[in-house]
Amino acid sequence: MTLFFAFLIGLFAGLRSLTPPAAVAWAVHLGWLKLAGPLSVVGSLPALIILSVLAVTELIFDKLPNTPSRTAPPGLIARIVTGGFTGACVSLGGGQSAFVGAGLGLLGGIVGCFAGYHARARLVKALRQPDFNIALLEDLIAIGGSLFIVSRF
Repeated sequence: MTLFFAFLIGLFAGLRSLTPPAAVAWAVHLGWLKLAGPLSVVGSLPALIILSVLAVTELIFDKLPNTPSRTAPPGLIARIVTGGFTGACVSLGGGQSAFVGAGLGLLGGIVGCFAGYHARARLVKALRQPDFNIALLEDLIAIGGSLFIVSRF
């Protein structure tokens, strides 16, 4: 299950690049996820504050009309990096290889990026809803999914 969770946390990073790192930071800080070595820094108070502020900022900026597509290189790269990072944290916290978890998280980030993009566009058309409403649903999925995963350890 740990390696599946590493992929899933990456998938959620594909939806919102900074929500999973903030969830991991909270989980480490609260003792839900035990990390040793350099990755344990994510649970420090400064990292927790920075990642939480960045995650909230991303949730706001995602709704703005001028926000670039997540599939553009900067957004895609961010999702790959944070997917790999959070996948490594989840994998290591579950007693598995950080490298395997990073690879699975990276893959999840790519899948989540493109699947989330297409799902959001299709839902907007199919449900005849404003993009804002579907973006809020996507926020809830990314937040809830990330918190679910990090609370399993």
